[in-house]
Amino acid sequence: MAASPQDIAERIAAARREADGLKEKIRAQREQAADTSLRAMAADVEALPRIVMKPRRQLRGHLAKIYAMHWSTDKRHLVSASQDGKLIVWDAYTTNKVHAIPLRSSWVMTCAYAPSGNLVACGGLDNICSVYNLRQKEGGGPVGQVKGAKELSAHSGYLSCCRFLSDRQIVTSSGDMTCMLWDIEAGVRITEFSDHTGDVMSLSLGPNQNVFVSGACDATAKLWDIRSGKATQTFVGHESDINAVSILCGITSVAFSISGRLLFGGYDDWTCNVWDTLKGERVGILTGHENRISCLGVSSDGMALCTGSWDSSLKIWA
Repeated sequence: MAASPQDIAERIAAARREADGLKEKIRAQREQAADTSLRAMAADVEALPRIVMKPRRQLRGHLAKIYAMHWSTDKRHLVSASQDGKLIVWDAYTTNKVHAIPLRSSWVMTCAYAPSGNLVACGGLDNICSVYNLRQKEGGGPVGQVKGAKELSAHSGYLSCCRFLSDRQIVTSSGDMTCMLWDIEAGVRITEFSDHTGDVMSLSLGPNQNVFVSGACDATAKLWDIRSGKATQTFVGHESDINAVSILCGITSVAFSISGRLLFGGYDDWTCNVWDTLKGERVGILTGHENRISCLGVSSDGMALCTGSWDSSLKIWA
């Protein structure tokens, strides 16, 4: 005899109570094992001197708010995306624009630079990841505009983040609550990662390229195995949306130094704060932008920090 709806509801309620009880036991065990804190353990570590970084270069050319930037692995070039409908590739040494790519949609939210330096990508409210080959120009010669985009379309919500694994594969996250792995050349989805119950706002690749982390509006971060397509870990504890992996109130973007000792945070009060991750103390503050800092990133050699702002400029700090 089939269970009645009331029986099913009671079983679900009982299962939830049991799960809540187990969570409480786990929390109590963790608190019991947490006999100290990172700050207490780092009390004897020598304090960092005041971090003084100066803006060494200013990149001007966008005509509207900058929403995203990403360094190339060559430590010299970077790509930025703006509400002016342009994707610009910069030479951070000379401040010259190497490419200015017009976009089909100006509502861009993310951009990425391939490790090889051959490709850049972007996406946003058009739900599409557009990939551009910087080595191919209209007309075939060295002079001319970058060829039209390869468009990766399968998401049913806005594109919040994209990161290249190689020239052949890219991972995207979306407001449709999924992440996807793509074959760029074929223009097809290889794997769909669907376990979040809210908009996926950000992703970060692991060092071995087989894993990535996603953060979402379901207040969880998930560690995914690209090979199996499954979430191997779920991190809970946040009480509201995760807009970027490890974001705090008032902060628009974060990035670690190469050593991990420093944490850079871009704030909506127009500043970038530098934090000592061991001591939990602010050791520097970078000022100079004239509007909120919307994105930032550390170069692959750790020698420079780039901040992008709603004042339509980017600054290179060292």
